[in-house]
Amino acid sequence: MAEHHLPPEPVVGRKGVVHADDLTRGRRRYYPSYYYGGYTGGGGRALCFALLVLLLAAGITWLVLYVVYRPSHPTLAVTSAAVLALYNATVPNTAAAPTAVAASFQFTLVLCNPSARSAARYDRLTAYAAYRGQALTPPAPLPPLAQDAGDAVAVAPVLGGGGRAEAVPVSPDAAAALAADAAYGVLALRVVVLGRVRFVSGPFHRGWHSLYARCDVLLGLRSKAAGSGAAGRSNGGAGGVQQQALLLGEPACNVDM
Repeated sequence: MAEHHLPPEPVVGRKGVVHADDLTRGRRRYYPSYYYGGYTGGGGRALCFALLVLLLAAGITWLVLYVVYRPSHPTLAVTSAAVLALYNATVPNTAAAPTAVAASFQFTLVLCNPSARSAARYDRLTAYAAYRGQALTPPAPLPPLAQDAGDAVAVAPVLGGGGRAEAVPVSPDAAAALAADAAYGVLALRVVVLGRVRFVSGPFHRGWHSLYARCDVLLGLRSKAAGSGAAGRSNGGAGGVQQQALLLGEPACNVDM
């Protein structure tokens, strides 16, 4: 008749569960504690779960604050324009002289901060007028601006120095096209505003961001009477001094940061 042997009874020691056979052979073999219903590491798993929940809550809180206080890009608009001077400033009878144009404009620029909870600060602002990708006026500095949430600020800088406009070199093709457009009475310009902006959203202060804004405007020109002002210096160029300019259509403006 076959004999059946029961497994040896374990002996509980200080360092775990030890079988009697292992003690008799002079070595100790430890078995997994979960096999005998010992310590299962539940405290470590609870700690990891608590850390995971904490990180998840912090991420959700940050996402909510980002969505609530995230600033929107400012907007730029041109509401009025005036042409103070516009004529060909090339030195006559000089073959080596570069083609130059003297132009001066005044634009009313409106900067709007559409953010509902973020104030805006503008610094190092400059503006200039361009025609067919070439500058017609030197960059004119603008004062620093501050806007509350949802606020708008209007400035009316004079670009080009007013009635005594500064000559700016341009290509001969641009000078000829400018003269033709001025004679026709319709002038397409681009107003460019450069600088930097930062946003303050409650307790959050963001860093400075580069600002590049431009507006494409179409002006209808009304010339002065012949022979007045700088008309005598036009030399067949872009015409004499202009007094009024009508905005034809809605200027298309874009702001990049």
